[in-house]
Amino acid sequence: MRTVSIRGHFGEYVQGRLGPNGALGLITVPCSRTGLRAELRYRGGQEANPLSGFLRALGLAGQGEVVVSTLSPPGAGTGISTARLIAAALLHGWQGPAGRLMAACVAEEGASDPLAFTRPERLLWASREGRILQQLPALPAHEIVGGYFGLPCSTDPADVDFPDVSDIVSDWQRASKLNAFAELASESARRCLKMRGPAGDPTEGLARHLGATGFLMAHTGSARGLIFPKGEVPPDAASVLEAAGVVGFLKFGSDDC
Repeated sequence: MRTVSIRGHFGEYVQGRLGPNGALGLITVPCSRTGLRAELRYRGGQEANPLSGFLRALGLAGQGEVVVSTLSPPGAGTGISTARLIAAALLHGWQGPAGRLMAACVAEEGASDPLAFTRPERLLWASREGRILQQLPALPAHEIVGGYFGLPCSTDPADVDFPDVSDIVSDWQRASKLNAFAELASESARRCLKMRGPAGDPTEGLARHLGATGFLMAHTGSARGLIFPKGEVPPDAASVLEAAGVVGFLKFGSDDC
């Protein structure tokens, strides 16, 4: 029995259109606390493999069943569907470039997160097109605490109704301090919440209450996070988030991923 573990993500620092009619771009938040563990099981008989087309596109034979155990709930905006495809490719022997693997994921599911890359947070990623739009600067070390708020929301590949974030991306390229990156992430989340909801989201208020440098969200999904300088997460963060209706508390650092 072969097994692999695939890191997920925890929403996005930034997501939106790059101009009124531009590509939908995102900057993902890699997270070792989400994702999945997968194993390849061989069974008797000739059952059809639902991923056989995806595997054939990569030149792989589609034998065996991929069984996954996820670390986060569905519809949370943590990349489970993409992680499942990456796991299937690796379990069937994929050793090729990350770019080709990600292009196959987009062709299969219509929208993907750049999880096959080593440092996905340093890429401006066209999630509906499966290509890198820009290389981005490294972020200063930081910690994120959060969980899941509201109803799950699965990604619709045809949905590109997001706010314009081209100015945010331009400023992101010039940023160097954590407070600048965190404010840009917060602004991306504000615009998304204003356009897409849900109404009454508590994340910005929680950031102010706990003294966070900024906040972020899954722009499609229920993941919500607060950004802190490394080592400065308040000890009562978990209880404050729980009281506000945020479930599934988790904490991770940018250097954990």
